[in-house]
Amino acid sequence: MPGGRLSQEDRRLIAAGLAGGLGYADIARQLHRPTSTVSREVTRNGGPGRYRADLAQAATAVRSRRRAPRPKRTENPCGADEHGRSEVLLAEFSSQFAALFAQTGMPKMASAVLARLYAADSGSLTAAELVAHLRVSPATVSAAVGHLEEQSLIRRDRDPGSRRDRYFIDESAWYRATLVSAQANERLAAKARDGADALGSATPAGLRLLGMSEYLERVGLDMVRSAERWRAQLAN
Repeated sequence: MPGGRLSQEDRRLIAAGLAGGLGYADIARQLHRPTSTVSREVTRNGGPGRYRADLAQAATAVRSRRRAPRPKRTENPCGADEHGRSEVLLAEFSSQFAALFAQTGMPKMASAVLARLYAADSGSLTAAELVAHLRVSPATVSAAVGHLEEQSLIRRDRDPGSRRDRYFIDESAWYRATLVSAQANERLAAKARDGADALGSATPAGLRLLGMSEYLERVGLDMVRSAERWRAQLAN
């Protein structure tokens, strides 16, 4: 209804209208919505040339979860947290999530720390809390968080009211990590170009290095553009 939230079907009709060359006013009339609703929806989700119904729906869901009020603290059975989840459940999920991170090439303990931070409602833990949860030494945690900080997947801040460090993960973590990865690709591409010049760009090795350089440059650009687009959508 006019003034209500757009549905997934509404977004499909908007995308179809844009693809068909319709203006905002024409699309709005089809949806029985104000023109401003359509223009605002398209602008915040990439503009007329980049609007996609599925991505717009996903971005809206993320924004809705981010704005959702924190549930009130309630009484729960012994051994469960305020949401009724047991420590066993959290540990099992964290272990499975960590295994998937490790399969991407991330070090095992860095994977365990990152998974545990994702499982924490606050998105943050102190080094002492990580030591207790993961049952490892402080030195092991220190090495793991050092790796994650290098990848920009977590950030460090001082725990309020104490001198302890607290480690945080937020919605921008994968945006920052994507930029770090793109920068690494750029350095590899530059070194591959240097290698082609040194070995001879017309030689088999030189041609191979030039192909590697071109691929990494283009993929890196695509990564940055995609990350910037998603960051803009989530910021709206």
